[in-house]
Amino acid sequence: MKKQKLLFLYSYNSQPDSKTVGWSLYDGTGKEKPSTAVDTPAPYDSVLEAMQDGWRVLQVPVLKPDYPGQEYSTDYLSFEYILEKMEDCNA
Repeated sequence: MKKQKLLFLYSYNSQPDSKTVGWSLYDGTGKEKPSTAVDTPAPYDSVLEAMQDGWRVLQVPVLKPDYPGQEYSTDYLSFEYILEKMEDCNA
């Protein structure tokens, strides 16, 4: 049986080879328990590196326009990629 893993990577810009600045991993296989420590390094330096390791891109960032004055407001990280990998499990 195959089970799903999801990897959320946040990049410096919209290019898949740009540096990863944030991440979250959700492992439906139950094999990994990712650290929640703030200083834990990302599993991949870029989305492209994750793709080369077999992760499939499910969603790419939606580019939104910047308006004057927005540089002072807070928001979610703009360049979010959602990746998926299916792994074999014994259950």
